[in-house]
Amino acid sequence: MSIAFLAFVFLGTLIAAILLGVPIAFSLILSAIITAFSMGGGITNPQIIAIQLMQGADSVTLMALPFFIVAGEFMNRGGITKRLIDFADILVGRLRGGLGYVAIIACLLFSPLVGSAIASAAALGAILIPMMAKAGYDRAKSAGLVASAHLITPIMPPSVPLIIYGAVASVSIQSLFLGGIAPAIYITAVMCGVWLVVSRKDNIRSNKPRPTFKEAFKVFRGGFWALLLPVFVLVGLRSGQFTATEAGVIAVVYAILVGAFVYRELTLKELFRGLVSGAKMSAVVMFLAAASLVSGFMLTISRIPQVITASLAPLVAQPLLLMLVLMILIVIMGLVLDVIPTILIMTPIMMPLLHVAGIDLVYFGIVFTLANVLGLTSPPVGPLLNIACATGDVKMEKLLPTIIPYYIWQCVLLVLFVLFPELITVPLRWFAGYTALPMQNILSVIFGG
Repeated sequence: MSIAFLAFVFLGTLIAAILLGVPIAFSLILSAIITAFSMGGGITNPQIIAIQLMQGADSVTLMALPFFIVAGEFMNRGGITKRLIDFADILVGRLRGGLGYVAIIACLLFSPLVGSAIASAAALGAILIPMMAKAGYDRAKSAGLVASAHLITPIMPPSVPLIIYGAVASVSIQSLFLGGIAPAIYITAVMCGVWLVVSRKDNIRSNKPRPTFKEAFKVFRGGFWALLLPVFVLVGLRSGQFTATEAGVIAVVYAILVGAFVYRELTLKELFRGLVSGAKMSAVVMFLAAASLVSGFMLTISRIPQVITASLAPLVAQPLLLMLVLMILIVIMGLVLDVIPTILIMTPIMMPLLHVAGIDLVYFGIVFTLANVLGLTSPPVGPLLNIACATGDVKMEKLLPTIIPYYIWQCVLLVLFVLFPELITVPLRWFAGYTALPMQNILSVIFGG
């Protein structure tokens, strides 16, 4: 049986199952089983599949995932969201188009407390979009801004996609978390720059009065405890005092203490609801991770990654060109696949190429994740688009044109990350003392350095 035929069977079954509406996890398992039957059927023993499923979820690294998801639920239900928005409003609310900047800064501040773009968009969108519409902002443009700004969340630690990538690629999640800080700030700056142009073009002005010292102090005091957690977690990770998984445990305990005893909004009822919601979300992601190991095991046995690696082998000698090709491929896949399934499917396939090309896996994980999350605001799937439409009461055809300027500049930023790896690796070395593998940038290619 030729490897090319097995690759066709695996990918064909996977794509067909997804198009038929079969959940991604079951599609991965089904494609692995069909591929095994095509190889002779000996490795479709239910016991082998069950063992692979168990091993996929039996990971110390993945333990960080449910802890951060639950912490995010507690933060959201414990009054953190409103206080972060008030804090951002005090900082930038009086600028022209001030509520737009409030939305962007609120996304940046809320990201370290949630780790999931979907959860953050649902929480902030329900507050920010009606607030902006009430203040006279165009509702569709407000929804587009909020949706686009939430691409910060999957990059800023604690990022669920980075945890998944780190577990699959066997890369330090601590390094990935610290490596995501600078790119998240870059995205925030790009969002602010685009909104500056949009708000000036629409002549959006702020009539918000200057807050008194008493009002400002009250808001800062209320947001202090919310802002302290990400600082505490990042300092602990950088100093090596605890691992990413331990940071998740600390985040859960901190969220309970602040929500229940400081803000006094996290009741027993909300605590229970947060646990249930967090358990459901964690179960979905963990089952996806387990299913991906089954398909990854089958890919390894069938030697399909070697075929793909061989087809891209001419690019291995040119890491820059290889990165560009891979990023284009991932962005295209993001049009039809969600972030986590794409990471689970593509990471095992790309690992041999990355090792041979000498591309640093931490740097690649950041760029790979950004390329993936661009699909969150691109049709036909675009989960953030659907959430923005629902929370902002906006029709999709009115929302899509407002997304385009942000999407274009986010793609430009992705290309800059590929051309200039130092944009990520230099801040990472500063944050973590991390030494990345050397990689050519565009200047060395042009000038032959």
